[in-house]
Amino acid sequence: MAENTNEITTSEWEVMRIVWSLGQVNSRDLIDLLQPKRDWQDSTIKTLIGRLVKKGFLKTEKEGRRFNYTATVPEIEAMENATQSLFEHLCGMKKGQTLAALIDQTTLSQTDILQLQQLLTAKAATAPEKVACDCLPNKCDCEKEE
Repeated sequence: MAENTNEITTSEWEVMRIVWSLGQVNSRDLIDLLQPKRDWQDSTIKTLIGRLVKKGFLKTEKEGRRFNYTATVPEIEAMENATQSLFEHLCGMKKGQTLAALIDQTTLSQTDILQLQQLLTAKAATAPEKVACDCLPNKCDCEKEE
C-alpha cells in the first residue's frame, strides 16, 4: 500500500478518481474516459498509469492480454492524507482561515453542514482562545494580521 498519497500529481488524481469510481479498469477504459476531458495521447495516459503503479497507488492484475488496475489506497484515505500534508505546511494561525475559505467555496449538503456544525461545537469546548504562530520567529506578519 502506498504511504505518500500527497505525491499524486494533478493528472494522476484524474486517473485515480476514475479508478476509485469504477473499482477496476484497464488502460483502454481510462483512455476512453479521459480523452474527451483532456487532450492526452494514449501514451500519456499509459505513462500516468505506470507512475501510479510504480508509486504503489494502483495494483495490476493480468487478464488474458490486458491488464486491469485497482486502487491500493481508498479515496477517502488519499484525500485525508493530501489535506493533512497541505495543512502541515501552513502556519497554525492561518489554518482556520484556510478551512473557512474551503467551506465557503465548497458546495455542501445539509448533512455535511450538520456534521460540520456538530464537529465545531465539540471542538469549541476545548479550543484555545488563540492559536500560536509557528512560522519562523520574528520573520512573519501573522501576529500583525490579527
